[in-house]
Amino acid sequence: MTTQPVITTPGTGTPVVLRYALMPVDGNGIAVATVAAMLDHGAGGTQARVLAPGEVLPYGTVPVLVTDTTVYGVTRLEETLLRWGPLPKPWLVWVSDAPVRPVQDARFTVRALEGRLAGVARLPYLPVLRAVKGPDEALEYKDVQAAAARLRRTIEGK
Repeated sequence: MTTQPVITTPGTGTPVVLRYALMPVDGNGIAVATVAAMLDHGAGGTQARVLAPGEVLPYGTVPVLVTDTTVYGVTRLEETLLRWGPLPKPWLVWVSDAPVRPVQDARFTVRALEGRLAGVARLPYLPVLRAVKGPDEALEYKDVQAAAARLRRTIEGK
């Protein structure tokens, strides 16, 4: 992965102020799209967006890795961090895939990897994600809005 300068919006000459660059570790599903919408906070994709495979990390953005609480997801996280290189330490958004705590192997692996991460933000199990068509619909629910506020506070350090 490499970094590149932030480009301007065509026709306006104003720089794009992308703040969070999300990278799904184990697939791009509704949870990843919802995390992007949570961090974007209604800015129309200018604050946070999911990077395409092979896309370079825009200069000055905070890298955010997103995975679920399965052992498979954590194993893919470990593989990603082994190849990470000299980029800034990424945040991990650890999305709960069930209403129970993560299995022991996943918890221990994430704890061992915390030194390679800027921080770990845990997103609780949100059953509404199973029944919505997209992240905008999910953000209409109070529990998703509360989780979004907690996620932003955690990553922003407030």
